[in-house]
Amino acid sequence: MKGTGDTDSAGAAGDGPAAAVELPDYAERVLGVAELIPPGRVMTYGDVAEWLKDEEHPQGPAPGGPRQVGRVMALYGGAVPWWRVVRADGTLLPGSELRALAHYRDEGTPLREASAVSEGHIPRIDMRRARWDGGGAPDVP
Repeated sequence: MKGTGDTDSAGAAGDGPAAAVELPDYAERVLGVAELIPPGRVMTYGDVAEWLKDEEHPQGPAPGGPRQVGRVMALYGGAVPWWRVVRADGTLLPGSELRALAHYRDEGTPLREASAVSEGHIPRIDMRRARWDGGGAPDVP
């Protein structure tokens, strides 16, 4: 798998094509998990890190945690459905809220509408309903 490394100034992965780069093994594994998340569902950065720690891999368990997953997504996530890897509280990625929101609405991701007093009136992901535990997915290569 090749990542694009295509990111905007806020660190959110872009949707457009870019020159392919060779990725570190950990980045390959993170992006592989992101590709498995079904439309309309999400995993947190911590969920992805735990998934990788639990998987069997010839090079051993993945060494990273949620911050490392976030870093991989910021650098290389444009090659995968980046909007499906989210913060645990369901807030949308600053600087990419509208792009992510369009994907969530297209996919039917459960959202919690923002109150009229919240800044920007941007909804959050309904984590109780949208969170995916990886059940039924094939193993990450």
